[in-house]
Amino acid sequence: MYNRDIEIREAIEAGERARHSLMEARNSLGSARNWGLLDLFGGRTISGIMKHVKIGNAKSSLEQARYDLERFSRELSDVRDLQGLNIEIGNFLTFADFFFDGFLADILVQSRIRNAQGQIDEAISRVDAMLERLKRY
Repeated sequence: MYNRDIEIREAIEAGERARHSLMEARNSLGSARNWGLLDLFGGRTISGIMKHVKIGNAKSSLEQARYDLERFSRELSDVRDLQGLNIEIGNFLTFADFFFDGFLADILVQSRIRNAQGQIDEAISRVDAMLERLKRY
């Protein structure tokens, strides 16, 4: 039996999880970027090691965010009687693949981190907008 309130609550919970994962991914990328800048401007071996550790953390966070965005999308589709409830996640599903597709140089790493952060910020904005709509109903 369909219960609109339950479906909305489940969608809100999934959206909040997706937002949390996106924030963690953004923070991880910020940390990787900071270590990368240190490495770029004369850091020693430790900064290079830390940069790669933080990039690994960011990759894990991005994979979790991708999973959570997919789940949020599924939960939104369960809310049948509210029009226009969908989130375009296709673009967000590719940024992790692009970001981690082979590093050529430290400068390129910094550029890719900034691009991924911008895409994450856009995803957070869309999730926030959708959560606002859900909470009004």
